[in-house]
Formats: sequence, C-alpha cells, structure tokens
Amino acid sequence: MTGPRTRPWRRFERDLTGRLTVQVRPAWLQLAKGAAAAILTWFVCLAIFPSQLPIFGAIAALIVMQENVDQSLTRGLERVLGVLVGVSVALGAGALFGPQSWLFIAAIVVAMGVGWLLRMTPSAANQTAISALLMIALGGLELHYGAERLVETAIGAAIGVAVNALVVAPVRTSSVHLAIVELTEHAAAVLRRLAETLEEPRANAWLAEMLAQARGLQEERSRVHALLRQARESLRFNPRSRRYREGLAEDDEQFQRLQRIVTQVVGMARALADNYAPDLVEDPAVAGMAEEMRRAAHDLERLVAPESGSGEPDPPALTRPFAIPQPNPRYWVLIGSLMEDLRRVRGRITGELE
Repeated sequence: MTGPRTRPWRRFERDLTGRLTVQVRPAWLQLAKGAAAAILTWFVCLAIFPSQLPIFGAIAALIVMQENVDQSLTRGLERVLGVLVGVSVALGAGALFGPQSWLFIAAIVVAMGVGWLLRMTPSAANQTAISALLMIALGGLELHYGAERLVETAIGAAIGVAVNALVVAPVRTSSVHLAIVELTEHAAAVLRRLAETLEEPRANAWLAEMLAQARGLQEERSRVHALLRQARESLRFNPRSRRYREGLAEDDEQFQRLQRIVTQVVGMARALADNYAPDLVEDPAVAGMAEEMRRAAHDLERLVAPESGSGEPDPPALTRPFAIPQPNPRYWVLIGSLMEDLRRVRGRITGELE
C-alpha cells in the first residue's frame, strides 16, 4: 500500500535520481580514454619524478577528459592556472606562518580571494583552493616541490588533451540533423493543425491543444540551438573536423531559416487562439487560406525531404497566388495577420526573404 506520506519521499527520490544521473550514458570510449590518459600520465611522471607519487598529474589527466577537444583544452588551462596560483598561495602561506594547524583555512580563504581578484572562472578558482590544500596536506612547502607539481600537472593536462584529440576525437554532429528534421516536421504539423482549425468550428479545448503544440516548437528550437552549439564546440581544434564541417554548415543554414518560420507559425497560432470565433470558418477567404497553409506545410517538409519515394523531386505546392479581394469587417485584423505571417513563411521556404 502507498499512503500520502510515501508520495513526497518518492518525489524526492525521483528528483535526487534526476540530479545524479543522466538520460544517456556517456560513451564508454571517453571513460576508457580518461583512464588511459591517467595511467599514461602516472608512468611518465614517475619516470621524471620517481620520488613522488604523481597525484597532481593523474588528477589533471582525468579532469581534462571532456566531451570535446575545445573543452579539454579549456579545462587543461584552468587546471594548470589553478595549480600555479594554488602552489604559490601554499608556498607563500608556509613561508609566512610555517606548518601551522590553521594553515588550511588560511590557504582556502587566500586562494579563493586571489581567484576573485583575478576574475577566474569558478572552476579555476576551485582548482586554486584544491591545489593549495593538496600542497599543504602532502607536506610540500618547498619551492622545488611546488615547481615539480606544476610541471607534473602540465604533463597530465597535455597528455589528456592529446589523448582526447588523437584517439577518435569526439564529434557531436550526428544528432543535429535529426533534430532539425523533427523540428521541421513538427512545424509542418502545426501548420496543418491551423488549417484544420479554419475548416470547421472548433472548441476551446481544440484551440488550447493547438496553441500548446505550437508553443512546443519553441522548446524544440532551443534544443536544436543547444545541439548546434555543442556540435560547433566539438569540431573546434578537432583533427576530424574537416569531414563534418560542410554538413554542419548546411544544417546551420537550414536552422537559421527554420527558426524564423517557427516564430511566424507560433504567432499565427497565438493570434488564431486569441481571436477565434466559430463563424470565422464561414468567411469565404478562410477556406483558401486553409489550403495555402496545407501547401506551406507540404513545401516546408520538402526542405528536409526534397525527394519522394520514386526518386523524383516533389513539385512545390505554393504555385498559385492567394489574395483577399475585400476584407471582412469583423475579422479583417485576424485574417490580415494570418496572411502576413503566411506570406513570411512562404518567403522563408522559397528563399525570397533570405
């Protein structure tokens, strides 16, 4: 049995699980590369500094193993800078106060303060404090010890970046095209839903569902934008980028056109939902407008699926001009708004407004 007291706990459990897990497991190859970089760093640093365990180097190799080479390079620079400042803080504190028990607290405060003064990122500032604590905890308050740890960190960061770049460097372009296709198809579906709204009287529930479906395009557009940003980052400093740049540029161009179409489609849905009346469908101009919306939906889908099953290109549907000879005195604002948005959608599809 489940009572009301167990429901808050289950909600808390789901929320906690969502914070600690991801929907898609990270690529096993990235995990293997991180382990390999740390192990390689360990033996390289042991060969150079045999008297010390290369903890700083292994940590750096693990930290810089990110989703793309650009992020790895950024994390590597942050780690080296954080260790440099942290080691300097630890050495300075040790020289001034000696090995005191409260030196840890002083190092944390000073390290975070220096990070704030230098306008370091939160990640780099945290690296500064962690490095200072490690220096003091390991008992290395001498200059040569700090210099060795800095060199060790640079070696680990360099090995991590090199392994991530040279061993199947991550590329995040595969999901972009699929997301753009889905967004295009959903925008076309909303256009058809708008046409259905104009063909016969609809209830408020229908209008609310139609508007919710249109507003969902905005979330999809944001998701595609984030995927494009991730894809661009994954190709930066990537040795494998040349073979993917052309396809990503085409997807980016398609998205720039599509996101403007989404803006017009959402505006049409909002205007129709706010100003709809059942007798709107009796207006003579509305029937032709619904047909034009279906034509626009057809041509919008052609942007991502230009060929039919027979291999021949589908002809464009927007081939006939549509005009309203006399505006309706009651609905002329709504009809005019829909026509202007539809004109912009057509211009984006055909490229006339580019």
